[in-house]
Amino acid sequence: MATWTAEKCVTNAADSDLLQLRALVRMFVDERDWDQFHTPKNLASALSVEAAELLEHFQWLQSGRAEELGSEKLKEVRHEMADVLVYLVRLADKLEVDLFAAVQEKMVLNRAKYPAELVRGDARKYNEYKKQGGG
Repeated sequence: MATWTAEKCVTNAADSDLLQLRALVRMFVDERDWDQFHTPKNLASALSVEAAELLEHFQWLQSGRAEELGSEKLKEVRHEMADVLVYLVRLADKLEVDLFAAVQEKMVLNRAKYPAELVRGDARKYNEYKKQGGG
């Protein structure tokens, strides 16, 4: 009998969601015969452009909170976020990167780089804070 943990359920759900997104994007691309244009370089470039378009909505705002954006701008932000995700999922697909596994791997590295007990409430980069006992 298989043992199910909360972590395993989250992993399975996240994997399933990412696989569904990948399939949705693949179908869209295939219907348009665009795979020929989707080199990793082109996808990374497009991802960067879409991220800049997302950032543009926040330029000159005090905080960029939802209430500051308003409903129409928030809708536009949501669409830009979707564009960023689509290109990221497509890039991962082309490079055969398991995004969920990559995030898990990176979080292990981040936990080592930013130990919670040492950096809680401190927004500085990892090399700018002093480690206890050695800093």
